[in-house]
Amino acid sequence: MFGLGSSELIVIGVIVFLIFGAKRLPEIGKGLGGAIREFRNIKKDVTGKESEPIPSLNEHVKKQVVQRFPGAKQIMDLKEKVDKVDKIVTRS
Repeated sequence: MFGLGSSELIVIGVIVFLIFGAKRLPEIGKGLGGAIREFRNIKKDVTGKESEPIPSLNEHVKKQVVQRFPGAKQIMDLKEKVDKVDKIVTRS
C-alpha cells in the first residue's frame, strides 16, 4: 500500500490520534468512508458518460469532501488564499 510498512502506518496513526483525539476519529473515519464511497459512485457514473467534462467531477468531489469533513472548507479557503499570495509573490 503506497510502499508504507507497518511501522510507518503505526506512526501515522499515532500522529492522527494525537492531532484529532479519540472523540473525533470515528467521525473522521465515517466522513472519509462516505467520501470514498461517493467518489466510487461518481467514477462509475463518469465512465458510463463520456460527454461529461472532468471539471464537473472535480467540483462534485470538492462539494462532497466539504460536506463530510469538518474544517475542510476552511482548509480549502486557506489554500486558495495561499495560491493567490504565491501568484502575487512570483510575479514580483
